[in-house]
Amino acid sequence: MSTVIDDRAAPSGGSEFLAGMRRGIPIMLASAPFGLLFGALAVDNGFTVGEAVLMSATIYAGASQMVGLELFGQKVAPWLIVFSIFAVNFRHVLYSAAVGPLATRWTTLQQAFGFFFLVDPQYAEAERRNEQGKPVGFAWYMGMATPIYICWVAEAGIGAAFGGMIPDTYALGVDFLLPIYFLGLVMEFRSRPMWLPVVLVSAIASIAAYYTIGSPWHVSVGALAGIVLAAIFAPVRERAE
Repeated sequence: MSTVIDDRAAPSGGSEFLAGMRRGIPIMLASAPFGLLFGALAVDNGFTVGEAVLMSATIYAGASQMVGLELFGQKVAPWLIVFSIFAVNFRHVLYSAAVGPLATRWTTLQQAFGFFFLVDPQYAEAERRNEQGKPVGFAWYMGMATPIYICWVAEAGIGAAFGGMIPDTYALGVDFLLPIYFLGLVMEFRSRPMWLPVVLVSAIASIAAYYTIGSPWHVSVGALAGIVLAAIFAPVRERAE
């Protein structure tokens, strides 16, 4: 047991950084269409190339950036734009709650810096690594995050610079890749207990909220519904075990 603890506590070094990069490169390639699409849509909505790049670099959340684009083009109060982006990004609060216990050996500065990069695939890979019994070290974490982040920002610039060559970016239907991408992330956790009921309840609650409350609040409502169901049945599972 002591050997396992020492392994988790030991600094990962360059080899762990490279191991993280190997996990990040496929995700970097898979997310490329989203980054390019955002840059193209940003220019269509009146952004400059520099503004599109700055938004990707500072917000760094594809779905929230798309929501921001739609709201910036309308006469909407700034506080409502910020609140809407927060609603879409609320799941990241849940991600940090799950990954936080895996990063207890990080320094406070490392946690503050590293959690900025806690996007959907970063969370999924950290959870998978923990289930494999491997430590989620800062070097591995940043090794994975670095290529994804750099390319995401660069793709926004490329899409913004050359997106004007595409007459109608929506006609391509590339934005349909986003729900497929999230579905793939969800399917990776299908072996967990209560996976199907949680997914179904979250989906039903999200759809109902979409048609009653509206977007982007349906994202948070669906997430909360799944959390409530999991919290209710978690003690039951523990007693049964």
